[in-house]
Amino acid sequence: MVRLGLVIAQYDKHGAVLSEMEQSAREAAADRDAEIVATHEVPGAYDTPLAADRLARREDVDAVAVLGVIVSGDTDHDQVIGHAAAQGLTEVSLDRDTPVTLGIIGPGMSQDEAAARTEKGREAVESAIDMSKL
Repeated sequence: MVRLGLVIAQYDKHGAVLSEMEQSAREAAADRDAEIVATHEVPGAYDTPLAADRLARREDVDAVAVLGVIVSGDTDHDQVIGHAAAQGLTEVSLDRDTPVTLGIIGPGMSQDEAAARTEKGREAVESAIDMSKL
């Protein structure tokens, strides 16, 4: 059985997208007979690399799936956050030799576009499971 860590970036201006992503992630774990052994909630996508690193250090975690939502605002701030999170998560995965999957939707999307991508939670967990078996 694959043991997963789950990081959830709580910042979601409109609320429902992230909860649907988390639900699809948990369903995917159950469908694939994987166990989510720990969940860390963090304020936003920028904060996910540290939480992913802490989970990746644990002996009882085979892979980490990270979920979050970055919706476009009036500035390029969403782009900066998205790039920083992706780079940080990549570094954690390589430094810890533990799969860390990017289930952060955005940046550069509207609320409607984000709502249409809630299955990315499922995909992040499925990727984490597949990568842990390599």
